[in-house]
Amino acid sequence: MRSRLAYLQRVAAAYLGNAPSQLTFWHELPVINDRAFDEPCGEYYQCFFQKAEYDAHLDADGIPLLDYRGHVGLQYNPIAIAQWGLGNYNAFRRSGDDEHESRYRRAAEWLVASLEPNAHGVPVWQHHFDWEYRDVLKAGWYSALAQGQGISLLCRAYRSTGESTYLEAARAAFQSMTLDVRDGGVMLPDAADGAWLEETVVDPPTHILNGFLWALWGVHDFAVTTDDRTAHDLLQACRRTLMRHVGDFDCGYWSLYEQSGTRLKMLASPFYHRLHISQLHITARLFDLPEMERWARRWQAYDDSTLCAKRALMNKAVFKVLYY
Repeated sequence: MRSRLAYLQRVAAAYLGNAPSQLTFWHELPVINDRAFDEPCGEYYQCFFQKAEYDAHLDADGIPLLDYRGHVGLQYNPIAIAQWGLGNYNAFRRSGDDEHESRYRRAAEWLVASLEPNAHGVPVWQHHFDWEYRDVLKAGWYSALAQGQGISLLCRAYRSTGESTYLEAARAAFQSMTLDVRDGGVMLPDAADGAWLEETVVDPPTHILNGFLWALWGVHDFAVTTDDRTAHDLLQACRRTLMRHVGDFDCGYWSLYEQSGTRLKMLASPFYHRLHISQLHITARLFDLPEMERWARRWQAYDDSTLCAKRALMNKAVFKVLYY
């Protein structure tokens, strides 16, 4: 009960406070980067230009920290650092500006230096703070989302500079994508020929949609950069899982954030619903999957409906009170 109260207090502070919080970074309007499709593993698929300019909290080396308020406080988040780097990489590709180049390389170098073995000896980017989700994620938790977006930045840094340390780190980080969560990885088999990439490693799994899609793009980026056979095979397995299960995230008037396994399903917030739409548009183009484009248009119609949006917001609020 005390943990639940602390969680609700921190959420209230993040949403209602005036000072920059971790939400200041995360809740950038998702913008599709049309230039990303001009070449394999060129500019990143979402612009992240607002994230590229984030400077609310930086360490002495200019690396962003997020303020989670309360007892968690200022923390390095490898997902945020990767996204900050990807936004600056996009900005550098557009402008050639030295500062944007310096920022994306600082992010890539932080990722190289911060990759560390988990309890199974698998190289991952760990979050060194507890986080309340469905279960409390204890400090040291890791994520397919972090692995995927870190790989996406490192592949671009390697392709841009030719420096092998970036590719070596990407290759080390990719190991976790191929290993079952029981063996220290972030992958779960789906039937005989599919694979989930888990944003949060919990049992039973929740299959968070936005994290799976971002991680999937990281597998793609590693595959096209290295032509690694294992990466290509994993890419196909993840595509099969997406095709099989994308409809499971549709509740008839909104998209689900995850497969919560609860009686009342966990709907996406308005921000994450719009992120899903953006991600499906991108995934449709990246993998030539017109089915994903149809789902994106369906979910956009939900977003355009005031009735659907109000119903989803009410459902989301009740879920938060009852569950997590």
